[in-house]
Amino acid sequence: MKKTFSFTHPKKQRPRVADAIKHELKKYIKRERNKKLPENVDFWDFDCRFGATEASSGVIHVSEINKVISEADVEGLDEFFLEVLSKPAKRSKKPVAEKSEELEEPEENFLD
Repeated sequence: MKKTFSFTHPKKQRPRVADAIKHELKKYIKRERNKKLPENVDFWDFDCRFGATEASSGVIHVSEINKVISEADVEGLDEFFLEVLSKPAKRSKKPVAEKSEELEEPEENFLD
């Protein structure tokens, strides 16, 4: 989805338009996540870009979409560009953190 959203509407107030935009994006992401996965793929990932215009847009994480829309509303932008593209992805294992061998104080016995 590549779209320029506008906060202006002849009959709706600005906060309701922002809520409608967030709802539309939530429905789109849910619809994309429910699509059948290709073989050897674990989940649908999303490439997202946000900006005042398409040329000035920057990469964001999918979890930041609502936050940047709220910020754009507070800043008073009349319109903004948002791109959300789905892609298949495979989970990778988290790297094992090395355990540091710190000297810990022995536990005190409350009876002593």
